[in-house]
Amino acid sequence: MDYEAADEASPMATLIPLASVSQQPYVSELLSFTLDRLHKEPELLRVDAERIRRQMQEVAVNNYRAFISAADALLAIREEVSSVDKHLESLINEIPKLTSGCTEFIESAEQILEERKMNQTLLANHSTLLDLLEIPQLMDTCVRNGNYDEALDLEAFVCKLSTMHPKLPVIQALAAEVRQTTQSLLHQLLQKLRSNILLPDCLRIIGYLRRIGVFSEFEMRLQFLRCREAWLTGILDDLDQKNAYDYLKGMVACQRTHLFDVVNQYRAIFADDTSGSEENYDGGLLFSWAMHQITSHLRTLKVMLPKITEGGSLSNIMDQCMYCAMGLGWVGLDFRGLLPSLFEEAVLNLFSKNMSTAVDNFQLVLDSHRWVPLPVVGFPSGSVGEETQDDVTPPSYLMEHPPLAVFVNGVSAAMNELRPCAPVSLKPVLSQELIKKLQAVSNSLLRYNASRMLRENESLLFLSLCRAFIEVAYPHCATCFGRCYPGGAALILDAKNLYGGIGSLLAASTSRVLPKPVTIAEEKTDVVTENGDLPKEEENGVASETEQAQNGEVDEEEEEEEEEEGEKINLSSLTEKPANDE
Repeated sequence: MDYEAADEASPMATLIPLASVSQQPYVSELLSFTLDRLHKEPELLRVDAERIRRQMQEVAVNNYRAFISAADALLAIREEVSSVDKHLESLINEIPKLTSGCTEFIESAEQILEERKMNQTLLANHSTLLDLLEIPQLMDTCVRNGNYDEALDLEAFVCKLSTMHPKLPVIQALAAEVRQTTQSLLHQLLQKLRSNILLPDCLRIIGYLRRIGVFSEFEMRLQFLRCREAWLTGILDDLDQKNAYDYLKGMVACQRTHLFDVVNQYRAIFADDTSGSEENYDGGLLFSWAMHQITSHLRTLKVMLPKITEGGSLSNIMDQCMYCAMGLGWVGLDFRGLLPSLFEEAVLNLFSKNMSTAVDNFQLVLDSHRWVPLPVVGFPSGSVGEETQDDVTPPSYLMEHPPLAVFVNGVSAAMNELRPCAPVSLKPVLSQELIKKLQAVSNSLLRYNASRMLRENESLLFLSLCRAFIEVAYPHCATCFGRCYPGGAALILDAKNLYGGIGSLLAASTSRVLPKPVTIAEEKTDVVTENGDLPKEEENGVASETEQAQNGEVDEEEEEEEEEEGEKINLSSLTEKPANDE
């Protein structure tokens, strides 16, 4: 019941006439009171009245001398008035003589009075004419000081004069000056609509525009939406477009708060009541304007999203856009259904760009790679056993093959960017994109084998890299994709024709002499890679020192070992891994 009473009292409170501006704070304070507080207000007012009455009595007692002096002064005034009355009686007795003298004077000066008649009339109306001529200046002062009510009252008064005296040049010139000032007032009111104002200010400004009478109802609605759109555009223009993420974040926040406010302001000011005058109906103007704003918002998203190069930032923008669309849904502007296609395209472009970068870096390192054996890298089997099944750390074995290490590095970076914003609908498309890039690596290896003449030990190292691509890098990429999409690893592993050419190359190389394992590798048979336990010599395809001596290349190997440091690549990012599904 208290809430119902409060709801009934709230519209009544807005109808309380204000005697002066000084009462506005008290009325605002009353509107903020609760129902219990309002019930107590009459008693509090009565107590204040009683206190004021007592204070008045105290003032009367403390200042009794002043009251006595006032009474004496009143008595003296009465005596003076009596004396004046006596003098007036004597003056009345002398009036007939004065009248006769004046009549003689008028008769003698009749001609002079006729000549000065116009000057006397002008002099008699001098103050009135001066006030009329100062109306444009006074109206301009009111406009500049924001006293729009007084300015509109003056404008209405001059319009009335112009209607009553259409043939007086002075009045028509006055009306022309007032019309110019009215245009300045109109421009200032429209400029206020282009600023950050609240609903009460909007109501007052629309009321002033209706009093001016320049626009029809439909034109006024259109002007309101144009001015508010100019304000929104100004806010967006102030944002820094150099940083796409900050710009989109600011744009979404602006649309979420200000667009919601503008729609509510429009609906509060212009009531679409088709039962009355037909001009009160906007004909879908608000809907068209709102759709224009949403379309512009989506167009900006489409242009700016490709400039975001981080998956986390893309995910954050997507969350904010969804929250913005959900908030605008309260006023019928929910556009969440239009967002997935934009963000899916951005995610696909980002993933494709990162994968292309990984392939390009692989090709660059492969073209400049020197085929020399690198030190055996691996971890004891005990350390591997401590890892969980969810661990997708890139195999340290890849550090022996810098081109593959660089490629897996790029794939890990691409997966890390994909993980925060991985749309389920893109699972098949992204899997095909990953398969295509893996196929590009496979084709690059085949072209390299066909276009380069490698010596026997270099050929063995190249074949070892190809085997590492099939047995280690390829399954690792599938595992990483599976962390982003459940079941995604199977989509990658099912593409068996991906490395068919490399498999044929490795099968053809079986007839060649395979490298003999060395003693160190036999002692480290527990070294585990992502694909299983393999002897290091077989993995690297490195021939033993006996074979090198037989081939007469010991000196050449020593020189190449001196350049070994130039071939190592910092694989610190290999330790990065796509975050596991939470």
